[in-house]
Amino acid sequence: MTRYNIGIVVSEFNYDITSMMLERAKSHAEFLGANVVKVINVPGVYDIPLAVKVLLKDNGVDGVVTLGCVIEGETEHDQIVIQNAARKITDLSLEFTKPVALGITGPGMTRLQAEDRIENAKNAMEACVKMLKRLY
Repeated sequence: MTRYNIGIVVSEFNYDITSMMLERAKSHAEFLGANVVKVINVPGVYDIPLAVKVLLKDNGVDGVVTLGCVIEGETEHDQIVIQNAARKITDLSLEFTKPVALGITGPGMTRLQAEDRIENAKNAMEACVKMLKRLY
């Protein structure tokens, strides 16, 4: 069985939530038989694409999992952040022909909803590994 090497990019914003997401993703990678070879912490979700690109350029990284939490504020800033990050993450996956899983929750969430979605980090890890198995 092939052991895939996965990089993770995690947002520090709302770190009380994203740190738990990171632990869930790492634990699930181990369960799936994947290696987490590098974790890059970035300030916020908007900053994730640049770190994803750095990981995708690394020949030792087969795929990337992105983790973040975009909680609704008083403005529509959360919409702008997630839409731009998600679009660029998808573009990078296609550009480098490597899977990049979207484990960013939101937008439009309350803090309680974000806490309820911490386990979604496992889904992102699973999606990345499944894509690797099915494509390569």
